[in-house]
Amino acid sequence: MSEHHPIRTARAALARRCGEIVEARWFALAVIAVILVNAALLGLETYSGLAVEWRDWLRLAEHLCLAAFTAEILLRLAAHADRPREFFRDPWNLFDLAVVLCAFLPVVRENTTVLRLLRLARVLRTARFLPQLRVLLVAVVRSLPGTLSFLLVGTLLLYVYAMVGWVFFGDDDPEHYGSIGRAMLTLFLLMTLDGIGDAVHAGLGISRWSLVYYASYVLLASFVLVNVLIGVVLTSLDEAREVEGTAPRPRRAPRPADDDGLLRLRIEAARRALDDLEDDLARSGARHREESGTAVTAGQRGT
Repeated sequence: MSEHHPIRTARAALARRCGEIVEARWFALAVIAVILVNAALLGLETYSGLAVEWRDWLRLAEHLCLAAFTAEILLRLAAHADRPREFFRDPWNLFDLAVVLCAFLPVVRENTTVLRLLRLARVLRTARFLPQLRVLLVAVVRSLPGTLSFLLVGTLLLYVYAMVGWVFFGDDDPEHYGSIGRAMLTLFLLMTLDGIGDAVHAGLGISRWSLVYYASYVLLASFVLVNVLIGVVLTSLDEAREVEGTAPRPRRAPRPADDDGLLRLRIEAARRALDDLEDDLARSGARHREESGTAVTAGQRGT
């Protein structure tokens, strides 16, 4: 036990010092600045002439950004030196660690496309320092199960209406309904109500029932399904706020402190008045008994 005690003390001291650095505001601002610089470098590399002319400087800047990210993750690991399990319980720590470690893998460094995608993933690390953005990302992740159900129902609806459209409009409008794939693509684009007027006019030239067809499709696809998706996202957003601890707490009505204090003073004054009255009654009773006893004694002496 005596041998482990100095080690634990050293770990606690290291975690405390590194924790002060990691939790400092200047540290967060510095990391955000490096992330923005990394994003700017990615943008500059899209210009071929500039990328060739400043190739060495851009590569040096990339190495500096990687060194800064590596130092950051090492400081975060050191801040959990006395409790390493808590570091791996945080999903953002795992994400940061994966992004930094993958940059050192030989396969990733040799593949330019994968390396650029990995550098692009570093931009998402700004969510760690922006609570509202972090809530939105958590909400997106939590809405995935509901979104998958929405996609399943939407795909089924598209398939049914595409088959009906192929039956009614396939011969007269093969460009949009010549096959099940074209019909589903046409209906998917119409889900945003873009070009729905032209589609209705073209359909009326083929059959009057096209009005019922398009009206029912717009009602189900554009109104019902889209509102269901919005409801799923809003529910996930509320859950994400509760998870991240940023949910707005209901404000309680301010307590009338002055009225409470005045009421307490009145109650105390009434209690003191009752105590004084009780003392006066007790003294009056004792005095009356003394006077009665004195009178009785004087009468006995007279007789």
